[in-house]
Amino acid sequence: MESVEIIEDGLLLRPWRAEDADAVYRACQDPDIQRWTTVPRPYLPEHALGYVTTISGTAWAEGTEALFAVCDADSGQLLASCGLVSIDRALDSAEVGYWTAPWARGRGVAVRATRAVARWAFDALKLRRLVWQAEIGNHASRLVALRAGFRIEGELRLAQPAVDGRPEGWIGSLLPHELAAPGEPIPYGPETLEARRAAVFGRPQPVLFADAAGAELRLRPLEERDLDAVIETCRDEQTIRWTTVPHPYLPEHAEGFLHDVARAAWARGTGASFAVAGPDDRYAGSIDLRISPASPVVADVGFMTAPHARGRGVMPAALAALSAWGFTTLGLARIEWRANVGNTASRRAAEKAGFVFEGTARDGVQHRGERVDVWVAALLPRDLA
Repeated sequence: MESVEIIEDGLLLRPWRAEDADAVYRACQDPDIQRWTTVPRPYLPEHALGYVTTISGTAWAEGTEALFAVCDADSGQLLASCGLVSIDRALDSAEVGYWTAPWARGRGVAVRATRAVARWAFDALKLRRLVWQAEIGNHASRLVALRAGFRIEGELRLAQPAVDGRPEGWIGSLLPHELAAPGEPIPYGPETLEARRAAVFGRPQPVLFADAAGAELRLRPLEERDLDAVIETCRDEQTIRWTTVPHPYLPEHAEGFLHDVARAAWARGTGASFAVAGPDDRYAGSIDLRISPASPVVADVGFMTAPHARGRGVMPAALAALSAWGFTTLGLARIEWRANVGNTASRRAAEKAGFVFEGTARDGVQHRGERVDVWVAALLPRDLA
């Protein structure tokens, strides 16, 4: 396959050259590029030189990949890498891949480059589909794909997961008729909910603060050191009675919750699980905020309090702090609380945090083999204010 140059939307996309090696080496020292791509770690000068000469040139010659250096069309400065990292001529399909150099971020380079590569792939190579994949948690790459027009269609297990990453990835696709023309508005701009949440969930989970009767509480990410206390709390008779935690509760249940529920929710951007800790940083409970799959501005909360921390106002304070964060940071419009009818301790905590009781849902949930009635309450931004 003959290499080509593309000029579009202020960018020059051209084949890699030996003189690009230094800039590629500098770019690939970036922690985000090393975390989210498959570049070697540590990344050495010889890796960069091999990529811009042998690897990229061979890929073009064999027609297996089309790898572009993305440069500023006026100055020629290297800004990014973008291209087709896998071309399947049997299906007329290819996978797109990209990274942006640290000095070029925040300028829409990856979106413009991906659109340009897609246009060339559809028009010149007559491909019928482009595929995008990224490890779950790479919200910056996901947002680029969305802005380029890709439809995010689900998850799949990665063939080559990162050593320190998650084994699952997002997958999306773009068809020729879905590609916007040059100059058309880019969807999911900075003011949208998708962009706002990509910025939130693309960073480490924050620590929130609350006050319970003069004692400072910290809502922090759940950690391995909390698991013994989680197990103890989940074996408590009140927890078993009113929640759906497994019974008997085993250590593997706690480990699975930490890795496959709490950390996975943050990586996916579907919610946040916090450990509630007192001034001594001792585990006092857990609280979860889960974004509704049916409506992105609605979420529900769930919580449990460690036996030693009950009756101290811990959970109302934690619930109020988490709700405020959900409204101001995630842009939620409604947070819902549900509890089995009779769970007066949970209802008191919700109402003290400002939740307004709305009624009873008959046979509202499945609880340990049977349908049971549940109380329903909700908090709106104006209620918390």
